[in-house]
Amino acid sequence: MNEKRAGFVGLGLMGLPMAKNLLRAGWNVSAWNRSPGPVEDLEGAGSSKAPDVASLRDFPVIAFMLPDLPFIEEAASGLLASWVETPPAAGTAVVVMSSVSPEAVRAFGERVHQASRGHAAVVDAPVSGGTKGAAEGTLAIMAGGAAEDFGRLEAFFGAMGTTVRHMGPLGSGSLAKACNQLLVGTTTAALAEAAELAERSGMDPAALFEVLAGGLAGSRVLDLVGPRLVRKDYTPTGPARFMHKDLSFVLEAAQAAGAAVPMAAAGVELYAELKRQGLGDLDLAAVRQTISNLSDQPTTKTN
Repeated sequence: MNEKRAGFVGLGLMGLPMAKNLLRAGWNVSAWNRSPGPVEDLEGAGSSKAPDVASLRDFPVIAFMLPDLPFIEEAASGLLASWVETPPAAGTAVVVMSSVSPEAVRAFGERVHQASRGHAAVVDAPVSGGTKGAAEGTLAIMAGGAAEDFGRLEAFFGAMGTTVRHMGPLGSGSLAKACNQLLVGTTTAALAEAAELAERSGMDPAALFEVLAGGLAGSRVLDLVGPRLVRKDYTPTGPARFMHKDLSFVLEAAQAAGAAVPMAAAGVELYAELKRQGLGDLDLAAVRQTISNLSDQPTTKTN
């Protein structure tokens, strides 16, 4: 893709630093966000402000970084309506960078194809790496879509991530992200259980994690989330409630594939409990507080 122009919709904790990295890489970015503050922040870095999503209709790339696909479908409704009247340029890419359902994004791709008369295609390209990776431009980006569409977007993705892979047809990126979240969500929960068990047994969780990091239990999740679990620091780097959504996508995909996913099933219930406890807007590390609360509940012993 020779024309480095992109529309960007959704400037939250992840979207804003991602859009800033596009600007740093020389992209002409026009952005829309429901609240004006992040748009003004991005304007200060050199972007332009889109009055609405439909005004981005002539950009060769339109990226969405919103909480879930229903939000994207709502935001894109005016855009698709404008394409029904006048199709966009051939090769236009609608890039879904949120964590969404693999099945649902394929259906969205068909709606975009029909509305644009085949001139626009959806590529699902969720990311991993958290706010730190978004700020540093070191995200892992897993993309699903036609090979030629992915090829035109490599420079776009390269401005935001260092590990960029084409995983297969549309929906494959979202499936890869679901697998990523299966590992992150269940590993974080296991680490939270270990920290809570250690502390309640009189052991220092920090010392435990230090020795675990030197053995087979060492992991990137332990390195990044472990210190927050030890400190009980639940300052959001992203809402924990999203993990419940993401693990639900694992169950959906597993049902379609006929795969057993007992760890995902347990994770869905644990993060549902986290939401029931009112902890959903805190950091993922708040799963330790969920486990602590469960530990404090009285249990009924049976003979």
